[in-house]
Amino acid sequence: MEIIKNYLKYSLWLVLIVFATLLGLHWLPPITMDGHTMRCVDLLSDLRYPESETAAVDSDSIPLPPVVKPAFVDTCRTGMTCIEDYSDSTLRGMSPFYEALDRLSSKNSGSRDNLVRIAVFGDSFIEADIFTADLREMLQKRFGGCGVGFVTITSMTNGYRPTVRHTFGGWSSHAVTDSVYFDKKKQGISGHYFVPRNGAYVELRGQNKYASLLDTCQHASIFFYNRDSVLLSACVNKGENKNYSLAPSDGLQQIQVDGRIGSVRWTVDRADSTLFYGLAMDGKEGIILDNFSLRGSSGLSLRGIPSQMLKQFNHQRPYDLIILEYGLNVATQRGRNYDNYQKGLLTAIEHLKECFPQAGFLLLSIADRDYKDENGELRTMPGVKNLIRYQQNIAAESGIAFWNMFEAMGGDGSMAKLVHAKPSMANYDYTHINFRGGKHLARLLYETMIYGKEQYDRRRAYERE
Repeated sequence: MEIIKNYLKYSLWLVLIVFATLLGLHWLPPITMDGHTMRCVDLLSDLRYPESETAAVDSDSIPLPPVVKPAFVDTCRTGMTCIEDYSDSTLRGMSPFYEALDRLSSKNSGSRDNLVRIAVFGDSFIEADIFTADLREMLQKRFGGCGVGFVTITSMTNGYRPTVRHTFGGWSSHAVTDSVYFDKKKQGISGHYFVPRNGAYVELRGQNKYASLLDTCQHASIFFYNRDSVLLSACVNKGENKNYSLAPSDGLQQIQVDGRIGSVRWTVDRADSTLFYGLAMDGKEGIILDNFSLRGSSGLSLRGIPSQMLKQFNHQRPYDLIILEYGLNVATQRGRNYDNYQKGLLTAIEHLKECFPQAGFLLLSIADRDYKDENGELRTMPGVKNLIRYQQNIAAESGIAFWNMFEAMGGDGSMAKLVHAKPSMANYDYTHINFRGGKHLARLLYETMIYGKEQYDRRRAYERE
């Protein structure tokens, strides 16, 4: 008689092993591979309420800063997210910029009043001239101007920045975000300083493949600080070298060459105890827009740039508008309390206001940033919306202007829409835009700036009556 073997106990062990494995996976934190977050294992997912229902309860349980409103609100065009100006009697919002645009009608060609300068400080969201390239082009087409503006001596993004051909060699580069020693007392406006070896060079060449008005410029400059004598040479349009010998100086130095400049190559023949900061290609009139992006920055490092350096740079390049774009390195997935960040950025803004007393200020909110929840669905990080509330309050408390970029680009889930657009306008990290996305957002800001200028003109005309 054949005995039938009982396999039931093996089946039971298999069920227990599978259950234990799933239970263990349930307690694992979210895993991200190549920018994609794996779905969490949830044995009770069918019994839970949707996240949208529970999130509402969580949002009400922890207080956020109150929503603030500007003292004066222009009638905003339908479909447009307008700039909110919280400036007080000191007029540190958009007014200095709008007034500078009015001065462009002056016939005194080549004067400082015929230049409108804009500085954009930000993080990796705008590195390689993303966003600022198109904003610059739009403004230069309307108000005049040429050239790419300020460029650091070396750059990790020079290989894919399309607005200028940038080559260099023989430099030791230092940034405030470095993990090794960095002397904050030496840093320049971009958060960098560069030490040359004899024979170090840096070259900028204009181009016309990505944006117009960048193939040639009328002024080319280099900025440095020398405690000892320095010998430099400049080669314009691959012509003959022009040599410069400078004695030691206590302040920020600028050497400038003029002409119809398609390329300029600066060579350091001798420079003892000299720190270099950057170079520029500008026009004689119209718009100048400088990109000061710093990967990994939250904006708080602006507090550490020496006041004397910023004031001297302001003498060389007096800005009419300073735009601040930060948040990627601040927002966390479920972050709620950004009190310390608010205090720090308020200090940074006051530091800049003191060093650039003529400039207006515009703070941009963080853009949308999406993540995959435990069900694998793309959602806006709750911490992003909380940070925007804080950023709005920072603008109100510091008396500057604010633009809600998150709202302008479409609000909840808008980054995912840019990622999945055809062709794509953002990267699959659901955090960073590409150049197509930069052009899209630049157009939105440009249109609201022009609309704000029109409203400003109408208000001033009304006040004169």
